[in-house]
Amino acid sequence: MAEGPLLDQINLVVSDMEATVDFYRRLGLDIPDTEPAFQGHHRTARLPSGIDLDIDSVEFARHWDKGWRGGTGVFGFKVDGREQVDAIYTDLTSAGYIGQQEPYDAFWGARNAIVEDPSG
Repeated sequence: MAEGPLLDQINLVVSDMEATVDFYRRLGLDIPDTEPAFQGHHRTARLPSGIDLDIDSVEFARHWDKGWRGGTGVFGFKVDGREQVDAIYTDLTSAGYIGQQEPYDAFWGARNAIVEDPSG
């Protein structure tokens, strides 16, 4: 893996999951169904570039981003190790960027943190 963060994921936060999935399927994206409990809250399409396009409900976004204030998108970056998540979060928040979600271990096994870009 690269030494620095690598763009790995784009999240769209949507108010109508089925309408959004239908729209992107019409544009040719393969968005498989998922477990019934998550069907209305989270879907993933793997783009040809290898980047995941995750579509999340507003309710689910509030679960993985405690500081989420609205909006429609989140970019995810992959790093070499869990410690890098903490180090990058500390570096960005120390430089004055706003942390929305401190580093934590997500239920799906990843180490995550969320920092706003200058546009929020």
